[in-house]
This record gives sequence, structure tokens and C-alpha cells, in this order.
Amino acid sequence: MFRWVLAMVIGAQAAAADQVVLVEQAARAAFGGLPTVQRVDQIAGQCGADNSVNQIAVYCTTTNQILLVRDAVEAPQTPYMLAHLYGHAVQVRHGVADFALGQIRQRRAEEAMLRGLVTRQVECIAGFIVARAGTGQMDLNSLFTTEPFTGSHWGRDPLHIGPEVSIGLAARADWFARGQQGDLAACAPGEFTADLLLDALNR
Repeated sequence: MFRWVLAMVIGAQAAAADQVVLVEQAARAAFGGLPTVQRVDQIAGQCGADNSVNQIAVYCTTTNQILLVRDAVEAPQTPYMLAHLYGHAVQVRHGVADFALGQIRQRRAEEAMLRGLVTRQVECIAGFIVARAGTGQMDLNSLFTTEPFTGSHWGRDPLHIGPEVSIGLAARADWFARGQQGDLAACAPGEFTADLLLDALNR
């Protein structure tokens, strides 16, 4: 009995680790210029991250790298977290982030709303990448009990001054589910169209 349970645990861990590889491969095959994943012992101390920054996975735009803690590779949430960071990377590498920043600077009173739209698109891109990875349907409501990625987790060095955004777990789950339908054109919340994303897609 013990051997059977141990084999099941090892099998589940290997499957999660394989999903991380599949997500990375799918993201980099779909879009050019995306970061590689660097597995590290800890996040704090890298790319200007301190203990206030996400301690599992971050995207450092300065080095164009995603940093992923080795101990988290086997967690069931990690493939989603990696896909989310790739969502930010797609925006950064293909002009969406520049457009969004320009709008934020011009419309400071609407910054929270604009960042919320950006985040919705990130979740949709993440779902699209997961669909391409073929890892099976994921439901954020099942993976998380509280909203993920509300604190600093992407940006230039120093990462600890990166943006903090909350749109609620339900909204994240909804936009992630939309992306998993496999239509990148659906990743167009509000005034943020999917045009730049579709132009960047390696079809």
C-alpha cells in the first residue's frame, strides 16, 4: 500500500513538472522574444526583489527572464503561474505594455481601471498558452482560495516597486477560462484590443 501511495505522489509531482515544461514550450513557440525560465533557490535578492515580492515566480523584464523557485515546480498551481508571467511577457515584448503605460500616464485618475484591463488580458493570454500546452483545463477557483498575483511579480529591476493590482479571483478565473477556449482574439477587455497580440502570434 505504501509503495502504491508513494508511486502516486511521485507520478503527480512528475506530471506537474512536465506541465511546467509544456507551458514554457507552448509560450515560446506561440510568440517570439519571450523569456526563458530560470529555476532558482529563492526570489528575494534577484532582480531587485525583496520579501514583499512574489516568492514563487516572477518576470524580470530587465533580463527578460522568468525566475521560478525550484521547490514550487511540482505544485499544481505552478503551470498557471508560469503562464500568467508569460502573459505579461507577451504584452511587454509586443507593444501592449508600452501602449498601456502611455494611457496610464495620460489618465492617472483611471489608473486602477486601466491596470485592471491589462490584468484581464494577461489572464486571457495565460489561458490561451495553457490551451496550447495541452495540459488540460484548469480552473483558478479550484487552484486558489484567494486572488493570486496581487502583489509585485513583474517589471524592471528593482522588482519590489512593481505594480500591485487586484481584480478579484472571479474576474481572473473568468478571463483565464476565456483564453483556454483557444481564441486569442477574445483577449480584448474594454479598450485593449487583441490586435497587437494577433500580430505577434506565430500562427
